[in-house]
Amino acid sequence: MTSAPETAARVSDPADLTDLIRTVTPRLTGALREVAETVLEDPAEAARLSAVALAARAGVSQASVTRFAQSLGLASHAELRLALAEQKGRSTASGAVVDVGVHIRPDHSVQQVVEVVANSDVRAITQTVNQLDYEALDLASRAMAVAGRVDVYGIGSSASVAYELETRLFRIGVRVRAWTEVHEALTSASLLTADDVAIAISHSGATREVVEPLRLAADRGAVTVGLTGDPRSAVAAASRHFLRTAALETSYRNGSLAARHSQMMIADSLYIRVVQLTPDRSAASMALTEHISPSHSVTARRSRPR
Repeated sequence: MTSAPETAARVSDPADLTDLIRTVTPRLTGALREVAETVLEDPAEAARLSAVALAARAGVSQASVTRFAQSLGLASHAELRLALAEQKGRSTASGAVVDVGVHIRPDHSVQQVVEVVANSDVRAITQTVNQLDYEALDLASRAMAVAGRVDVYGIGSSASVAYELETRLFRIGVRVRAWTEVHEALTSASLLTADDVAIAISHSGATREVVEPLRLAADRGAVTVGLTGDPRSAVAAASRHFLRTAALETSYRNGSLAARHSQMMIADSLYIRVVQLTPDRSAASMALTEHISPSHSVTARRSRPR
């Protein structure tokens, strides 16, 4: 396995720390979640608090504050304070991008809604790139380029990404099929071999309808690839190549919906890399199909004056 499931998140850039905390908070429980929510309420104030003071404000033990810092890939509360302080410094620097937050109120204008959504999606993609395992992506792409078959498993909001990846790969000559129904997915996984690839897409990494066929594909010897936001999840554990996604939830939009942009970015990267690795086959396949879209174009009609 090129990227073993991590026990903690990874801080790639102090400027992304609150984004990372927002990403992992939905998966935290108990005292760790209390600390996360306390930090997010006022990151600048949290940067000034000692471990004892932060624990008191969150209503937890000092040990919980340390464990929270470690869950982010930091060694101690001291590193957490430093990262929060560095983030505050960057956010107040001249020319820094203004953080419009992730909360949408009923009285927000359309422009404010768009700004919050766009800001969240751009930052989620940036975080995904910062924590991406490039070796795992390359090895997954190379396996897909020579695979006899490629299965893609996704359900719910992840199904749309599975279909998009199928559409891209199919057009360049890859024998691919997206499966969004568990019985069909299990049937297909049962027929895979070591020459095949199975890709599972799930924000939580715990969706049974995706986990079961991926595990079965692994048992059959297929190369397994997981796109998920949780490195400790069942999908990550069953994946030979693990590709981690990020999502920033906003008001009215949970993690599984917010994750689609980062999932699609990785799917597109896999597709482009496969094209690079199979230039002749890809070019020939695209040449055979490039006439289809133009042939179905309809000329716009001018409206008649009334």
